[in-house]
Amino acid sequence: MSLLNQEPTGDSNTGHQQLINELLQVETATLGHLIDEGFMAPQLQCVIPGIRCCGPAVTVSLPGNDGYSLPLAIAVAKAGDILVIERLDDDQHACWGAVMTVAAQQAGIAGVVLDGYITDLSAIFAENFPVWCKGRSPLTTKKGKTGGTVNQIIHCGGVRVQAGDLILADENGVLSLPAEQMKQYLEQALYIQQQEPLIIGRLKQGQSLAEIYRS
Repeated sequence: MSLLNQEPTGDSNTGHQQLINELLQVETATLGHLIDEGFMAPQLQCVIPGIRCCGPAVTVSLPGNDGYSLPLAIAVAKAGDILVIERLDDDQHACWGAVMTVAAQQAGIAGVVLDGYITDLSAIFAENFPVWCKGRSPLTTKKGKTGGTVNQIIHCGGVRVQAGDLILADENGVLSLPAEQMKQYLEQALYIQQQEPLIIGRLKQGQSLAEIYRS
């Protein structure tokens, strides 16, 4: 699995960098053994397989076919941030494509999560840029609008997200929690992951799962 994260340049990110580096070793599904909260709807899946990223959220809301606030969010984002986009009342328009991907890369943004649709799939693949979304659409947001918000509280994939919350996203899905909550479960998650290869090894040696779980 490719672990993607830029070294942050802003003060808001720097304090979390050690935690982010450690979380990059954790699967969202491992944390799913420990908690139920913070997981976005499973319909939000990664476009590029085998990618994991972690970073502070820059939150964006976009109503209908209005993409106005997205360039504003890219302008305020710091290296290592993850854009989290709430599509509000829209379930048709793609707000992310080739141009936005390059703009985000130039800003050092680590990835994008949106509870809506993308376009220009081949361009996103070519740039190897991490995106989590519901799917693809040829119908896109329009210029000349003035709506939406940046760095306000949003709800994406059924989860309340505040600017600065940590996002952990990989091939299994997306988790959003405040940094202190992520930190609370980190050590236990790493322990579970260390044990899993040992359990698999015992299974391959012929032991039953019931026997292993009793020991």
